[in-house]
Amino acid sequence: MSDTAQNPGDTQAASATRTSVTKRGGGDPASRGRTTIADGVVEKIAGLAARDVDGVHAMGSGLSRTFGAVRDRVPGGGKSVSRGVKAEVGEVQTALDLEIVVEYGVSIADTARAVRENVIVAVERMTGLEVVEVNIAVSDVKLPDEEDDEPESKLQ
Repeated sequence: MSDTAQNPGDTQAASATRTSVTKRGGGDPASRGRTTIADGVVEKIAGLAARDVDGVHAMGSGLSRTFGAVRDRVPGGGKSVSRGVKAEVGEVQTALDLEIVVEYGVSIADTARAVRENVIVAVERMTGLEVVEVNIAVSDVKLPDEEDDEPESKLQ
């Protein structure tokens, strides 16, 4: 037998060594680091999702809507989509508190259920966080003959 012949066991050991050397980073790429999501991000997602529900007239209390209307008129102030939304974000879960104004004549229970469902679906889909609760406070009812607190922006 010559000196260059290899033992089959040696070939497997060398192959195993090469495999571990050529493998980079080790493990699933998705597990190589952390992703953090700010409370404000979740609040914006939830605010937009809540506004999409029929029967929701506005978000926030009367005072916050009044300040928001003033802020909307200031150049660069912009409309706050997170008004009326408070989020507490953990590593894998989030909890939300929403304050809404409903249109007169709609079922508050049905509207709250639809808001809760829409918010949970949107937040979980976009962030991957588990929504553990969505608390909804109905702070007002928009009557048909009431003037809007948030008039549409008009060019002046």
